[in-house]
Amino acid sequence: MLRKKTNGYTRRSGRSPIVVNKGANVIDRRGFLRGSGLAIGGLTAIAATGGTVTQATAQTAATRAVETIKSVCTHCSVGCTVVAEVDNGVWTGQEPGWDSPFNLGAHCAKGAAVREHAHGERRLKYPMKKENGEWVRISWETAINEIGDGMMKIREESGPDSVYWLGSAKHNNEQAYLFRKFAAYWGTNNVDHQARICHSTTVAGVANTWGYGAMTNSYNDIHNSKAIFLIGGNPAEAHPVSLLHMLKAKEQNNAPLIVCDPRFTRTAAHADEYVRFRPGSDVALVWGILWHIFENGWEDEEFIRTRVWGMDQIKTEVAKWTPEEVERVTGTPGSQLERVARTLANNRPGTVIWCMGGTQHTNGNNNTRAYCILQLALGNMGTAGGGTNIFRGHDNVQGATDLGVLADTLPGYYGLSAGSWAHWARVWEEDLDWLKGRFSPETVGDTAMMNLTGIPVSRWIDGVLEDAADIDQPDNTRAMVLWGHAPNSQTRQKEMKTAMEKLDLMVVVDPYPTVSAVLQDRTDGVYLLPACTQFETRGSVTASNRSLQWRDKVVEPLFESLPDHTILAMFAEKFGFHDKIFRNIGIDEGGEPNIEDITREFNRGMWTIGYTGQSPERLKMHMANQHTFDRTTLRAVGGPADGDFYGLPWPSWGTPEMNHPGTANLYDMSMPVAEGGLTFRARFGVERDGDNLLAEGVFTPGSEIEDGYPEFTMQMLMDLGWDSDLTAEERAAIDAVAGPNTNWKTDLSGGIQRVAIAHGCAPFGNAKARAVVWTFPDPVPIHREPLYSNRRDLVADYPTYEDKKFWRVPTMYASIQENDFSQEYPIILTSGRLVEYEGGGDETRSNPWLAELQQDMFVEINTRDANNLGVRDGEQVWVEGPEGGKVKVMAMVTERVGEGVAFMPFHFGGHMEGVDLRDKYPEGADPYVLGESTNTAQTYGYDSVTQMQETKATLCKIWTA
Repeated sequence: MLRKKTNGYTRRSGRSPIVVNKGANVIDRRGFLRGSGLAIGGLTAIAATGGTVTQATAQTAATRAVETIKSVCTHCSVGCTVVAEVDNGVWTGQEPGWDSPFNLGAHCAKGAAVREHAHGERRLKYPMKKENGEWVRISWETAINEIGDGMMKIREESGPDSVYWLGSAKHNNEQAYLFRKFAAYWGTNNVDHQARICHSTTVAGVANTWGYGAMTNSYNDIHNSKAIFLIGGNPAEAHPVSLLHMLKAKEQNNAPLIVCDPRFTRTAAHADEYVRFRPGSDVALVWGILWHIFENGWEDEEFIRTRVWGMDQIKTEVAKWTPEEVERVTGTPGSQLERVARTLANNRPGTVIWCMGGTQHTNGNNNTRAYCILQLALGNMGTAGGGTNIFRGHDNVQGATDLGVLADTLPGYYGLSAGSWAHWARVWEEDLDWLKGRFSPETVGDTAMMNLTGIPVSRWIDGVLEDAADIDQPDNTRAMVLWGHAPNSQTRQKEMKTAMEKLDLMVVVDPYPTVSAVLQDRTDGVYLLPACTQFETRGSVTASNRSLQWRDKVVEPLFESLPDHTILAMFAEKFGFHDKIFRNIGIDEGGEPNIEDITREFNRGMWTIGYTGQSPERLKMHMANQHTFDRTTLRAVGGPADGDFYGLPWPSWGTPEMNHPGTANLYDMSMPVAEGGLTFRARFGVERDGDNLLAEGVFTPGSEIEDGYPEFTMQMLMDLGWDSDLTAEERAAIDAVAGPNTNWKTDLSGGIQRVAIAHGCAPFGNAKARAVVWTFPDPVPIHREPLYSNRRDLVADYPTYEDKKFWRVPTMYASIQENDFSQEYPIILTSGRLVEYEGGGDETRSNPWLAELQQDMFVEINTRDANNLGVRDGEQVWVEGPEGGKVKVMAMVTERVGEGVAFMPFHFGGHMEGVDLRDKYPEGADPYVLGESTNTAQTYGYDSVTQMQETKATLCKIWTA
């Protein structure tokens, strides 16, 4: 879909058929191509000239040069470089970044079409509000004043927690950080973003296993893998460019690719071994593989002895999972899993990859920990070619998570404890008592609202609909700010509609109106604010492998759209804390907070995960010298970044002046910490039940402590006699925090980190990974049946949890599962991605290049099931879930799904239970393609630790429409 420069020109200013016939079911391809000159290059010109495009003369063409500007694709987390060609302020063409070590000159369909995202005519063009049921154009001043007045009234009546600030994985790092800081200054922890519903169970499960909750290696490091085990992911469609790296390992290493999925995906088509299993039985499947590994003595005993705690308890649980029991629960033959286990044992190091197929379950935290334990048993951690390569979804969902746009933490995973707030108050140079005064004075038990986790985005509707007496905050949610969020990506759509209609105030901030604009039937109290795209601003973005990349601004904001951080500044001014929140951040022309100042501010505070060494200057230098980085190791070979890993993947320890190169592969003890080596984090204490939790006799090269050790504090430096290495300025900064009790996370000078690394040690200690998480509902991961299961025999043997209240809201488990829905709803329903669209699909379905490729929402039905139901391929059918939500979609009869399983993609919206909502969009802002959301039929169900929604294993019934 790349547009190449030619000698041709657009003949006429008329609109292409795809624009004229936006509501048609079929786009005429010849007409589409005939009009492509305007569809690609002419939309801005149309807007500027009232529809008249004139032919450029040779003289005008010769007097100006086309500028090339590097940016990063705004879709998935691979981080592909986009090279924009800009002519006189207009984005006229694009190329993939050939120098980028990530995409190596490749693009997927979505990446190739991003130019249309910035120049797309289906965008919101100016602020609007609902008035007497009609969309009315208003000014920015009016919008901020009316919204601000409404929020202040709610704050006065019900407290700050009654306004929910829902952030975005589409924000760059600086905007995400500012968003979380803004919520703190407003006075609430009711702030969250899309990570809650895609990889929150990964972050919780992985971080509680070995310290950090992120991808341990990289897409590029897969080149070193001798085996690839992929479960619950479909990179061929969700992360297409990542497949290049996987196939490179297949080709050069003869690495077997094992794909475990209930559905035969496009990725499975590349597999050496495809393992089909029943949705929701991941733990049983992994334990079935480990049964063979332990039975045959294929585990890495020395690795386990020196670097793992709790594997004996895992062996006890795994011993129950005989091949016969595994087949009963998963449907996968034991002989196949023996072959998988043997393949993994004989081809080390191997990598484990997973995506949302493994995370979106009521026991998703058990799944992610089971995947980690498989790698620990095989000794595949902390090595090139090994690790857990967790493919994140959105382009900056990793960064937005790191920057703390979450209901349970401040930036850098500091949490919400009193010490965490004190740390960030020091970073912000803010009066801590003033910050405390911004929060509701009420408490839940002994916990102040300031220290209480907020309501997660997966449950925001319950914050509105539950009785106020049943939720852990002063009053219900009354105002909802959906900032860069697709509501159709969440389950329980019918209840969401009700919640939206019950709100006092609903605000959508987005380049597109999103399904939020049409899902509800409100006549007033709804505002649409046009944010510009990431191509109309600048800043850093974090790819799935923890590398930060810098986007330069490609074009100025189009229409009346504004950058997200500018809109935040306008609200801060309205609420009276503009001077406080920006005391160390400059304000540029047009009221725009200075992006580089924001980067430097989070550099000063995020010591926990090493977001401190990635200064704007270093990141820009990396982008300018991409060609100097090795395509596999990601380390620069010569040039100005010599020795750095590309994008300074966190942790990049210490201050920028320390020049730490970043950490390409977490927990790799083969190199010094100063060069990117690392141990497992000492996060869980030094002993448990008399057992040592620190590493046993293993350490990174050059470490002066040749054994395990706890995390560093000033007192530890003093005990070791290393405190004399601190400068006077560092010592003064440490004394100002807590003296000897200051630790590596709260020392604002970076001195403790610098000195520890100078002595060859990791600032966060050298410990064992823990296979047993004693703080979780299931310390040892166990199989539990989904809430809506058609296997009643297994519900009896592997029941779900008891109902409980956590994250402020009551949460049902057993009270749902005890009801048998399997007779009326016999088919398992799961969901996933398509290559053409992304997320909720608002921007990609508004892109004519992508809209042409996939115009119908559909359900995949197995051939036998279809024949038994009397369903023909291509027919319209109803799919209904056990909670009564139903969707009308096209049937695709296929062997991709097994018998008794149906699949729907989750990118569609704009239809609701058979009703087309196109006429409810603001004029000219409706996506080209509309369709039902699978989440209208999806059901209740939330992870027992993080409140992740369950979208991969519910039930449904299907009949012809």
